[in-house]
Amino acid sequence: MLQFAIAALVLCAAIALFVWWRRQRARRELQQSSIDPEALHALIVGNQRILIFDIRQPLDLLAYSEIIPGSVRIPPNDLLENPALIPRDKDAVVYCTCPGEKTSLSVVNRAKAANFTRVKLLRGGLAGWKAKGYPVEPYKDSFHLDTAR
Repeated sequence: MLQFAIAALVLCAAIALFVWWRRQRARRELQQSSIDPEALHALIVGNQRILIFDIRQPLDLLAYSEIIPGSVRIPPNDLLENPALIPRDKDAVVYCTCPGEKTSLSVVNRAKAANFTRVKLLRGGLAGWKAKGYPVEPYKDSFHLDTAR
């Protein structure tokens, strides 16, 4: 009985260690694949050549119809199906409004799988950008809600 308890304890510790290791790895990957609002703002005001893509879901865009100045709107499903919509040879940042940057992370992971190395996500998304007091402008272009998918 004691051997069973020890084996169960060792197994639980191994599982906990494995989960901790995976979270740490994911955290490191997120750090390497992201940029914070301050750094992006510094690049913009420093006139650095960086492409910014708003990849929010249509309902999110409807709820918050503003965009980071200079951003280009690309529907996330289009980008997930075709990462080549982001130029491979230029620095690019994508942002969304999903909790945990879910959409941006999906796009960055898909881009990395296609050997795009210069794509990052904006940590905190549009909300993080706005929380720092950085400018936004109204989004005025038409879009559809994409209910077919």
